[in-house]
Amino acid sequence: MLLAALVYMFVFIAFAWDMASHSKTLREAERQDQGTAGEKALVGAATAASAQGAAEERGSVARDERNDSGSGSRAGWRSTSAEALEGQVAGATMAYSDQDHRRPAARVAVVLMVLAFAIHLAAVVMRAIAANRVPWSNMYEFSTTGALLISAVYLVMLTIKDLRFVGVLISGLVTLMLIAATIAYPTPVSPLQPALQSYWLVIHVSIAVASMGIFAITFAMAILQLVQDRRERRILAGGPSGWAFLKIVPSAQSLENFSYRLNSVGFVFWTFTLAAGAIWARDAWGRYWGWDPKEVWTFVIWVVYAAYLHARATRGWTGRRSAWLSIVGFICILFNYFVVNTVFDGLHSYSGL
Repeated sequence: MLLAALVYMFVFIAFAWDMASHSKTLREAERQDQGTAGEKALVGAATAASAQGAAEERGSVARDERNDSGSGSRAGWRSTSAEALEGQVAGATMAYSDQDHRRPAARVAVVLMVLAFAIHLAAVVMRAIAANRVPWSNMYEFSTTGALLISAVYLVMLTIKDLRFVGVLISGLVTLMLIAATIAYPTPVSPLQPALQSYWLVIHVSIAVASMGIFAITFAMAILQLVQDRRERRILAGGPSGWAFLKIVPSAQSLENFSYRLNSVGFVFWTFTLAAGAIWARDAWGRYWGWDPKEVWTFVIWVVYAAYLHARATRGWTGRRSAWLSIVGFICILFNYFVVNTVFDGLHSYSGL
């Protein structure tokens, strides 16, 4: 586990190096473009003056048409914003581009992350063999297996979308989880408690950890959405573009749309987790619900993400409000994971500490 954490740390450094080096490259390209644009402006001044009259006439006709049709200004604002942000953000498809060969640090980071995942997987499998059961019965095993699932979900998503722009946040989170598991939650191999000796342990916990991996990615994207949204507003107001590496990050709207789809999948998984936990509680303790702290916070998380999906779909809670709801949901997951498991007394006190 320590070896895996060490490799993940190098992954974090490689992703951070990619951001820094790409920012430097983009700044140099901007300076060259500004110099070229200045020369072209001198050459095209006369042409612009001759075309001004025709442009004003076309603009007058377009304004008259908009006033006559009564169409809202929202579409025009979006079109204007898209034009102003052109070249300042990455494509909404999040597809790999022809410029990828200029990002060697990012490619090294991905290769190292695959290596770290392989080491991590081997460590988790060895723990399972040593315990002769699934490796998630205490906080050490929860943390290591949870970090493995977060890494797995991210690597799978990398085969579909170019999500390397959240690599710093994901690799940093996985590294911290492994370090916390190894230093704060060291637990020797031990037999399962009676309440955990059920096939529901495999079903309930595995789905919960998988949904947590999805929510970790949307949490990282929500943070970037807030940063990108602030940058876009500054650009539209005529201010500086800010951090150059954000040019390789999609627009705030694109991040929000993709996060919404991922959160929808994660919410389905978490709903199944809640239902499976109730069924397991009926088998283990003779009741479906008992207001145990773990049960309560699992339900709180479900309510937060349900509110997120409902508010965005029906109340128009888009932009920064939806991003903050997604962040609050993941903070609740972390609280449920690290605080409820270790501080509160209840039937789910399986930390092993």
